[in-house]
Amino acid sequence: MALRRDAVAASVSIGVLVLLCVTSAVATPGLYDDEGARVRAAEAINASPAIVALYGPVLDVTSEGELAMSKMTVLYAVFVAVLFVVLVRRHTRVEEESGRAELVGSSAVGRSAPLAAALVEAVLLATLLALLVAVGNTLSGLDARGSAAFGALWAGTALVAAGIAAVAVQVAASARSCAAYAAAAVGAAFVVRAAGDTGPTWLSWTSPLGWNTQVRAYGDPRWWVLGLYPVLAVLLVAVAAVLRHRRDLGAGLVAARPGPVRGSHLLSGPLSLALDLHRTALLLWTLAVGALGILFGMIAPGVGDLLDTGAAAEVLDRLGGLLVAAVLSVMAVVISYFAVSVVAHAGTDESAGRAELVLASATSRARVLAGTLVVALGGSAWLLLVTGAGLETGYLLTDGPAVGDLVTAALAWVPAVWVVAALTVLCFALHERWTAVGWAWPAVFLVVTLVAELFEMPGWVADLSPYSHVPQVPAERWDWGAEGGLLVVAAALLGVAWFRFRRRDIG
Repeated sequence: MALRRDAVAASVSIGVLVLLCVTSAVATPGLYDDEGARVRAAEAINASPAIVALYGPVLDVTSEGELAMSKMTVLYAVFVAVLFVVLVRRHTRVEEESGRAELVGSSAVGRSAPLAAALVEAVLLATLLALLVAVGNTLSGLDARGSAAFGALWAGTALVAAGIAAVAVQVAASARSCAAYAAAAVGAAFVVRAAGDTGPTWLSWTSPLGWNTQVRAYGDPRWWVLGLYPVLAVLLVAVAAVLRHRRDLGAGLVAARPGPVRGSHLLSGPLSLALDLHRTALLLWTLAVGALGILFGMIAPGVGDLLDTGAAAEVLDRLGGLLVAAVLSVMAVVISYFAVSVVAHAGTDESAGRAELVLASATSRARVLAGTLVVALGGSAWLLLVTGAGLETGYLLTDGPAVGDLVTAALAWVPAVWVVAALTVLCFALHERWTAVGWAWPAVFLVVTLVAELFEMPGWVADLSPYSHVPQVPAERWDWGAEGGLLVVAAALLGVAWFRFRRRDIG
């Protein structure tokens, strides 16, 4: 049942991850004229503490595969971890919170069955991911042996993430706190790995993300390192199994704090309620994108050392002329998921019956939807603003060359993110069950952009993605026509959603 429910989401997510690997494998050989250029680029990566902290070191500077997968080995492995945390959480803590786990448990099903089913699904999907990545990288021209090792290390990352999620499910008392605990664990693993890669090497060995680099997939593979992943995953699952028998169904080892007896006078309407519900998430997102902005801003001035060949300069020009434009395109896709999460929460509130309680008071549907829209649209714009400020700060810290107003460059992506948010709102307005489709929109548009460029498809294919219409500021001039067009599309979608939501049945 878990596989059937995740058929679309898992297929799309795994497909995007595999496509990212293939795209990088195909693009890298054309960036450098010869092996000497590749070696200089790898050495430049290793010479920059900021880049090493973000991507990890290139341990074999002569390996084309190591260089091609430099971003995939650690940074994109975090996305793999997030995917498997979400899958395990969905079939365990979310099911308990909704009451479905208790309903299923009332039949001839053991109390550990949901967790066991989620972990079996995780193993199957991790194996599938490893096979597809290995085959895709091999067909893209990389070494078959190294591709197999690389696929295996991604599968290992997935298994460890599933184990982390299994423990977080037992500790947390809600789906949201479960996500927070798991995210904190993955974030801690990333920070420890970064500290080890830029400082004491032994620290890298204490983090499963540090093992990804130590495997040396495309150099001289250390196959024994791959055995560390299942060992840690089994230990985490064993801990989760013990903790599972020490708590009641629906509860967590860390009990949820009761709220105040009387609500704050600030919670006087749907907008203030939406802000209160999402303030912690918005704060964490703000800290995360701000830190990433600063880090990318510190890295950007040294990109010339990495790509100092004519072909590479050509590619950079085609992608926007500056690393900043490429960074902002990625951050825009990531920040789109904040807007999606806000709308998805509204769908969860409706399916759980909480929306009906709010609407039973003197509160109109229009005000409820408006509260969600303000947080989703305003929050995503705020996060892009923080990203731009972070980039500007990073540039200043490293005395980077003047490249224009980076805050304005970040805000150029607001209309595209709003189009994605508006599509998610439209799905919610059609029916709360369709809200889940919103999670696919950013990934779908990213795939459209990548595939259209990789296979040199007609321009109209790339134009299907709102991200493709954004001017690559600061490498290009601000395009009021493109920005205005995206805003019109977003407004039209929201208008349809508003009309539909006011007329459909709730629940």
